[in-house]
Amino acid sequence: MAEIIEMPKLSDTMTVGTLVKWLKQEGDAVKTGDMLAEVETDKATMELECFFDGVLLKIFSEAGSQVPIGAPLCAVGKPGETVETPKNLAPAAETKLPPPPAENPKADELKAEKPTSSGNTEPQPGTPAAVGPDLASGRVHQDTAPLPSVPPGGARQRISPLARKFAKEKGIDYTRLQGSGRGGRIVRADIVAAETAGIAKIGAPLAPAGKPAPSGPGAPATGTGHFAKGPIQEERTVAVSNMRGTIAKRLLESKTTIPHFYLDIEVDAEPLLALRQQLNTGLEADGVKLSVNDFILKASAEALRRVPAVNASWEGSLIRYYSAAHVSFAVAMPDGLITPVIREAHVKTVFQISAEAKTLGKKAKDKKLTPAEFTGGTFCVSNLGMMGITKFNAIINPPNSAILGVGTTVTKPVVKNGAIVIGQTMTLTLSCDHRVVDGALGAQYMSALKAILENPALLLV
Repeated sequence: MAEIIEMPKLSDTMTVGTLVKWLKQEGDAVKTGDMLAEVETDKATMELECFFDGVLLKIFSEAGSQVPIGAPLCAVGKPGETVETPKNLAPAAETKLPPPPAENPKADELKAEKPTSSGNTEPQPGTPAAVGPDLASGRVHQDTAPLPSVPPGGARQRISPLARKFAKEKGIDYTRLQGSGRGGRIVRADIVAAETAGIAKIGAPLAPAGKPAPSGPGAPATGTGHFAKGPIQEERTVAVSNMRGTIAKRLLESKTTIPHFYLDIEVDAEPLLALRQQLNTGLEADGVKLSVNDFILKASAEALRRVPAVNASWEGSLIRYYSAAHVSFAVAMPDGLITPVIREAHVKTVFQISAEAKTLGKKAKDKKLTPAEFTGGTFCVSNLGMMGITKFNAIINPPNSAILGVGTTVTKPVVKNGAIVIGQTMTLTLSCDHRVVDGALGAQYMSALKAILENPALLLV
């Protein structure tokens, strides 16, 4: 009997997953441990593992579709075995969104049937379009050949409702694309690929190879003064991604249910910057390049060791105090952010933390983090200093009881030994959950952190 593989829960907050692409096709032999598909969750893109030996008999959900947890994805069984589509799949496997409204309700049908002035209609699915994805390499290419002619009354271009809606939002002319779904059907992944490559924009004719296409509607017009005239961007609506939706939900919950208060402290950054430069210069041949954030991650963990009561979380009738400092750090992504975790940072050297942070940061930007790499943090650091922000109040990342906001280093006059000199300072802001951390406790933590950062050689002991 065939085994049905369902959409698993790949993160603690996941409710649906988006099938990015299938790595195996119907009829392929598979075995336990093989990766069947790539699935985008609310936090990362992960691979779907096979737990059976046999043949991939049937795929129930196309690439680009959103599939709820527990919905059937595919069937694995013996060669030649017949598999019927599960009854519970019908409305659930792909999120069915209505097509975008038109001035004429029959507009889409009329467009498919009514010949254009040249006597052609939309291209038939399966015929080579001028622009489409290179299925073998995953790239999107642009061809100089004209759009294929389709006799009047020819078949209409096949596109999923989700892809149609996404194409309208992104201003993509899907009739210029060759679908990668079954039977040449255009799916959401095809629209994403076209947008990324900057092709098939509505109103922009196909450009010859090597020449850019004319600007489409909504592109800023060139003005006669110092500033361009016209709109700053094309007005549009964009579907909320799984990640952005989860971020919105969790931050709203945090800000409305956690009593935040904030503590600022100014740190003399000169000793830290001097030590960092000395280490980077001396160890450059070994490939060592420490960042300011590496030191802050280590110092945050050391401060938690000195003031452990901050390393805690609120659990209703209980407060949980953690025995290890699992320090997470915020990584910006195109549609949100994610917080990879440096586990047991209090026992790791600054060099170990630096190497681990670089690896996790790259995996985060590539959406390749595993759940174990972005869950279980007990304290979080959010650094906007590299973007020129002097100070800010970060929102607590539940279930943590605190998050540290790190500002940029500022050169300004300071008083040292009774004299006014030029110094370099950094402002740190601790956002605290008042249910767990009182003002005095938060102040103790910030004092410990300041003492460590102003004597950074202690981090090397």
